[in-house]
Amino acid sequence: MTAVPAASGRAQKLHGAGKAAALVLAMGKQHAGRVFKHLEAAEIQLIMRRATELGPVPVDAIVALVDEFNENFSNGPHLIGSPEEVQKLLTGVIPPEQIMGIIGETVEASYRSIWDRVSGMSESALATYLAKEHPQTAAFVLSKLKPSCASKVMTQWPEETRHDLMRRMLNLKPVAEQPTMIIEKALYEDFTLNLARNKGADTHARMADILNKMESRDMEAALDSLQRVRPESAEMLKGLLFTFEDIAQLPARSRTAIFDQASPENVVLALRGTEPHFREIMLSSLASRARRIVQNELDNGEPALQREVLEARRAITDLALDMASRGEIELNPEREEGAYFQ
Repeated sequence: MTAVPAASGRAQKLHGAGKAAALVLAMGKQHAGRVFKHLEAAEIQLIMRRATELGPVPVDAIVALVDEFNENFSNGPHLIGSPEEVQKLLTGVIPPEQIMGIIGETVEASYRSIWDRVSGMSESALATYLAKEHPQTAAFVLSKLKPSCASKVMTQWPEETRHDLMRRMLNLKPVAEQPTMIIEKALYEDFTLNLARNKGADTHARMADILNKMESRDMEAALDSLQRVRPESAEMLKGLLFTFEDIAQLPARSRTAIFDQASPENVVLALRGTEPHFREIMLSSLASRARRIVQNELDNGEPALQREVLEARRAITDLALDMASRGEIELNPEREEGAYFQ
């Protein structure tokens, strides 16, 4: 391609296929050939026809074209990966049967991940959500959830509602692909996207997550500092924080779930130095045999270092937070609905 000064009378502003033609000519034969492998014959013909009509192209026009390309590429919209986008990308490049072979497993995996993620949500949030849907839709959703999740969701409803949904689930017929995709898309948008959006917007909740992972003394120091500058934010954060002492305020089934997964050694260490009433609440959450072992260690064991006690309490608190993030327990059931829906 011949580059001439901008003052050339034959130079013209590039549009549409002219831009593509100029870029391809500027690439040279080797790179242009690699690009043509991804184009249709009609597209190549259009670009080459336009290339023969270009005439001299000013250097500054080439520079401006490259700058425009770079800017559009760097400032363009965020990419969204999905089976549909992959199908659009591959259509016309490889045969349709190969496309389906590539995205088939991806589609199935994405569907599975939707149900896995929904099964990990809070049962009370799911129950509230499904109560607003048609019973047949609720029955279908329940049939796709993990059994442990579905059973917990159903316990949130009156007995009559549970029995009706059980009958509907037993009589469910195979659902066509299109209605299934509509339900899955709705669940994805209502739970996954809204939850991510709410978390992104709620800076106090995010800060509480950070503080929850700090040592007690560091957490208290951070709150004291914030209290002097932004007392309202400090008070709001205090309401969102979760400590070892807060376990005593949880429902009995949540406490039991936590201590079922906590190591006996950590339980013994964590309970050293606690008040009798608090200790009794914690011990009541243990299975009979585990309670006898822990009680015996507390009565007859040697004193523990404060550092070891604090580490054990931190480990159990982290366990509770992890379980809550997976939807296995609820740390703040009275705020659960608001945590997911605006």
